Amino acid sequence: MENADFGPRERTREQRQALADQAAAFNATQGRAWEPFAQPLSDRYVAGELSLAQVIAAVNRVYQKRYPT
Repeated sequence: MENADFGPRERTREQRQALADQAAAFNATQGRAWEPFAQPLSDRYVAGELSLAQVIAAVNRVYQKRYPT
């Protein structure tokens, strides 16, 4: 799936999977794991259904509801 919202390093499913794997690995080095709501967002990003910006916005909405300022 081609999406204009994808950058040059995330145009293919394989590239997006590699980026998602890198993010999960970084979280693991920090002692964190995906929260349950985040895995489906990551899966949709890898599938090309959501851009990274859309995933970040969805994550931010969850945390803003959870930790209102």
